[in-house]
Amino acid sequence: MTARRRSWTVAAGTLVALSVGLAACGSSTASGHSSTGSNQPNSTPGAASTASAKHVPLVVYAAEGYDQAETTAFQAATGIPTKLVDHSTGTLLAKISAEGNNPQWGLLWTDGSEAYAALDAQHMLVKGFEPTTGTLNSLGRSLVPPDKSYVPTGVTIAGALVYNSAVVKNPPTTWKQLLSPQWRGAIGMNNPAISGPTYPFVAGIMKQMGGVSQGESFFRQLKSNGLHVYTTNKVTLTSLLNGTIKLAIVQNSAAIGFQFKAPQIRVAYPSKVAVLPSVIGIDAKAPKAEIAEAKQFANFVYSPKGQQTMLSGDPHGDSLFSPIVNGVSPHPQVPVLSSLPTISPNPFVWGPREAGIDQWFTNNVAG
Repeated sequence: MTARRRSWTVAAGTLVALSVGLAACGSSTASGHSSTGSNQPNSTPGAASTASAKHVPLVVYAAEGYDQAETTAFQAATGIPTKLVDHSTGTLLAKISAEGNNPQWGLLWTDGSEAYAALDAQHMLVKGFEPTTGTLNSLGRSLVPPDKSYVPTGVTIAGALVYNSAVVKNPPTTWKQLLSPQWRGAIGMNNPAISGPTYPFVAGIMKQMGGVSQGESFFRQLKSNGLHVYTTNKVTLTSLLNGTIKLAIVQNSAAIGFQFKAPQIRVAYPSKVAVLPSVIGIDAKAPKAEIAEAKQFANFVYSPKGQQTMLSGDPHGDSLFSPIVNGVSPHPQVPVLSSLPTISPNPFVWGPREAGIDQWFTNNVAG
């Protein structure tokens, strides 16, 4: 193992949040991953030894509920030794920033393309690559950046409105309705500086409100109306279920998954909701052999086996996404995206603003 890979795992307690754009995102899953691990080949010991001799380890930093299942399936299919570092999005981005010119990752897989636009601007991602094992539908093609510096893998909604149907009969149909006295003290959402999927929601609100200052005004008014700010989807949804709040703004995959535990929970989509892609980026500073393996991983994700693993690896969470590979269908509980009032903030516009907006939100809304 080279010096670059000498210490690929870091204890969660030693990680610190850095005040840079790359550290601005938080957890992109309902549970908020915090473990690290490595996969073992699903083959004989002799075959594993042979594979290890032929391949360098592929280090995958990921914050997807199905990432363990996907890396395990990839290693079994290819024999490539694959080491998974599974944490929240914010922790992983802070880790990448802290590693600086000695990166320990080969591939990053999280929700939200804004952070990848920021990484791209710093020349940290491999450009010009697209998987060849599957063809994208029109939505998928619209998510591919012009320089092909990252790979979209699926779509959820960043800011769905969740409510208890036993308590709320007529949920709001627009975001501005949340400012009504009817909802005073009854709304909860995550802090975008902690929860990865929340920043695209905030960016989507600001875009449709007319800009950053108009969006800040909206969130100030929301705070004045008694907004509760939490850390993760799980905390926010639990507050909804125990009656602390009546409306929760969370990633829709987490909300749909929550319905398996609480059937009275419903999900609404006020006009407009932000499209949230899951995204793969490849470390441009990784050894050539590892870059080649990372490209194989992206191709595997687009393959029928990879797509099926995404759809089954976290059945009550991140697997509840809208596929963007032609011929792949979502779970029946997932709404048809074309039926929703969606908005797609440009990640190359809103990515560079993320650190500043997250800090503003923490100081002025969450604080």
